[in-house]
Amino acid sequence: MLARKPKPDAELRSTVLVGFESAGKSALFRGLTGQDTGEEANFRGSTVTARRALWSAGEELVDLPGLQSSGDSQVTRDALRELKLADQVVLVVRGTHSALELPLLLEAARADGRRAVLVLTFADKMPGGTDELKLHYERTLGIPVLSVDARRVDEDWKKELSRRLASASVLRQTPAFPAAAAASAIPPQQTLFEHTRYGRLAALVASIFLFAVPVMLAYLLSTALQPLADIGLLDPLRSWAAGWPSLANAMLVGDYGIFTLGIYSFIWAFPVVLLLGISLALTEESGLKDRITDALDPWMRRIGLNGRDLIPVLSGFGCNVVAVFQSRTCGLCSRKSCVSLIAYGSACSYQIGASLSIFGSAGRPWLFLPYIVVLTVVGALHTRVWNRGASGLAEPGYSPATFLQRPGLRAVSWKVRGTVKQFLLQAMPIFLMICAAASLLEWSGLLNGLSRAAAPLLGWLHLPAEAAESVLFSILRKDGLLVLNRGEGDLLASMNAGQVFTLVYLASTLTACLVTLWAVRRELGWKFASSLAGKQAATSIVTTAGLALLFTFLN
Repeated sequence: MLARKPKPDAELRSTVLVGFESAGKSALFRGLTGQDTGEEANFRGSTVTARRALWSAGEELVDLPGLQSSGDSQVTRDALRELKLADQVVLVVRGTHSALELPLLLEAARADGRRAVLVLTFADKMPGGTDELKLHYERTLGIPVLSVDARRVDEDWKKELSRRLASASVLRQTPAFPAAAAASAIPPQQTLFEHTRYGRLAALVASIFLFAVPVMLAYLLSTALQPLADIGLLDPLRSWAAGWPSLANAMLVGDYGIFTLGIYSFIWAFPVVLLLGISLALTEESGLKDRITDALDPWMRRIGLNGRDLIPVLSGFGCNVVAVFQSRTCGLCSRKSCVSLIAYGSACSYQIGASLSIFGSAGRPWLFLPYIVVLTVVGALHTRVWNRGASGLAEPGYSPATFLQRPGLRAVSWKVRGTVKQFLLQAMPIFLMICAAASLLEWSGLLNGLSRAAAPLLGWLHLPAEAAESVLFSILRKDGLLVLNRGEGDLLASMNAGQVFTLVYLASTLTACLVTLWAVRRELGWKFASSLAGKQAATSIVTTAGLALLFTFLN
């Protein structure tokens, strides 16, 4: 939610940047304020929460989330609410698409009666110049109009904008725009993603590549860092706390301790969040992300989502908690479906690392590929069956193709910093709370009792009762499977390939981990979190039983 920050000075005026996604607002904000970071990152060039900074004497600049012309997302509603509190407005519109974009923006923003300035971005893409177009809009709207390449804002342009705002007029009632207002510009480049036959397949392959490469690199990095952390941090901590009371020892340095498991959480999750954030930022700044999500929109709608909902799903492969927060960008009719898919099908960094480790310890690393395929397919079916929202999705609204361009280092670092902040300030505190809760369960003996109670279910699925502990640990954390590596993996050695696959799948999908469920509860309430957990457990048990029957038949 966007909370209005109290003004420290009664004379401080707020100037709000408002525009559609990918209009260049964020680049304009960086150029005007010199601020490289924001509170949270959002895809298609916008932010989840408003960013604020002083940009001149007595002026506070506010960058609102990009509006969605056909969307009803939480961030769009929050942005419109924040807009009502603004003293003056900067309407940010692509000059190359102004004939379509400006009327829609005026209708969505409802900024009539406010002092306003219109800024036409992508001026470098308009070889015919913008003088005639600016004059037309000045006469039509009665407000100053400027043009700029938002990635190259200089001091002279800043002063000009400040001068125009100081003398800005009140925006007139939204007029009708004739077709003559259309800008003459170079059309955006065509890519394989726009191909009528192969575009969707190419976008799907690109999406897989988008997360697979950073995830694998992060796994290799975490694998190398964990032994160093054991020797340099965890072993000294355990020795230091050896004489402490049992409860304190369990809470801080036990198997689920705040220090021990908290360090493991950081080592296994942070590299994935960081590298996946870089990957997403590069594709976003290059303009490719919009092309991919637009191409996949028809397929996503078949399971109750749309193309833009794919971005939080991909983020879930780094951290489900961050992905749940990023689902705020989804429309109200698709957000719950998106969260459902994240919880079931987005294998987070812990889950991926633990699965690779278990398959490797069992001598069957090749099982990881079919595991990811089954997880994705069943996750999509699960989302479609339990969340029948496809018919309620709005039709694709205004979303012109973005220009392809070389990503700027400053813009990429700004987006990555936002993602890192979100992980450190929102996800990690929840991890630590769950560590404390899990430590209490283990110390009290409740975890062992629950493991014994779950043993009959595993027997029904043709799995050894000794594996029950790993399944329950996975409910607490998705790397709970790693307990199977105890005793040099003797239990895994006694299982065939089908049993190993079935066990890993069950532990991964029986429910979202407690950290994710806690985040879902914060965002969507206890009722939905409980419903999500029950539906996911039902799908997991039914499909696991199917896998068990299949492997029994094949053996």
